[in-house]
Parts: sequence; C-alpha cells; structure tokens
Amino acid sequence: MNSRLLHTEYLNLLKSTLDKLSAENLEKVTEAFLETYQNGGTFYVFGNGGSAATASHMAGDFVKGASSGLENRFRFICLNDNMSALMAIANDISYDDVFMEQLKNFVRKEDLVIGISGSGNSTNVVKALAYANEIGAKTLALCGYSGGKIKEISMYCIHAEVHDMEVAEDVHMVIFHTIKQALIKHLHGEKSVSMGKVYDERIKGKTE
Repeated sequence: MNSRLLHTEYLNLLKSTLDKLSAENLEKVTEAFLETYQNGGTFYVFGNGGSAATASHMAGDFVKGASSGLENRFRFICLNDNMSALMAIANDISYDDVFMEQLKNFVRKEDLVIGISGSGNSTNVVKALAYANEIGAKTLALCGYSGGKIKEISMYCIHAEVHDMEVAEDVHMVIFHTIKQALIKHLHGEKSVSMGKVYDERIKGKTE
C-alpha cells in the first residue's frame, strides 16, 4: 500500500485549515480566558467522542500544566469526565441533557462555558451553551464544518472551516494549546519556562 499521497493530502488540508484561523479572534478568546481566571470564574468544557477526549485533555492541561506555580490556579472542569452523572442523566432524563443538567448545579455568571462539536450541531452541546447564555455566563464554541448551531448562539466562536471531522478535531486541540501557552507566558512573565525544557529536565532527572 502506497499511502504517501493520502498522508500528504491530509497534512495539506490540516495546514490550510490552520491558516484560515484568525489571530485576532484567538486573541479575543484568550482575553476571555484571562478575564474569567482573574474574576475567579470556573471553566466548564465538554463534547462527545473525539471532542470529549479533547475536552478532557484540555481540563487536565489547565488543572496541572497551566496552573503549575500559580498561587491562584485555574478552576477547570470537564463535564464529560463525570461518568456516573452522565449515565444517570442519560438514563433518567435524556442524553441531550447530560451537560446542561450538570451546569444547573454549578455554573455562575463569571464562568466560561466551552462546548466542542465537530458538526456544531450536537444537541447536548447546543442545549448546554444555550442554558449558559440564559444565566449570563460567557460561552465559547469550537466547531468545524459550517459551524452549526453553536456558532450562531455562542458569545465567542473559533471555527475550523473544514468538512473533515478528524482535521477539525486536530485544529481544536491546537487552538487549546496555543491559548494555554499564551496564558502561561502572560501569567508567569519572565519566569515563564518552555514546557519542552521542563519535560527535558524531568526525563534527564529520571535517567541519571
């Protein structure tokens, strides 16, 4: 099997999708993250399937990596990681309500609610963002394809303009990582250290 052409096509599509992202829009979203952090707000993130994995990854990055060394740490919660709550809500109410019902327990006006959906039309993500809007929280949509409903209803939106689910998911992870690094450098100032250097030192320490 000669898959070189397929790999090249995929990588070129990923590159062209990343090139469409607006640095100005990324800056606005980063400012929303910073404002939420400075106001003591909580971040709630969620999605389905691959987007759920992205949400879980990002929560872990902010709870540990972005918060390391800070006196005031990021309050970051991934709603699709609470398996007991997810299954109880899905079984007793509806899978469409698995994220919204959790937000009813926690979300406040100073919080930022982040919904991830490749299509932009996952009903449970749409309903959760709509609820967050109703109570006055900030909302951020990460979507692909045409953007779907979450692009229309969210206060902030970063849209991976591509009709390919895997590429959209790749772009969403890049978006989170660039926001994370920008915030680390801002909050740590001159003390900001490349995570690559941190990992190099960690590996060196374990091998000596």
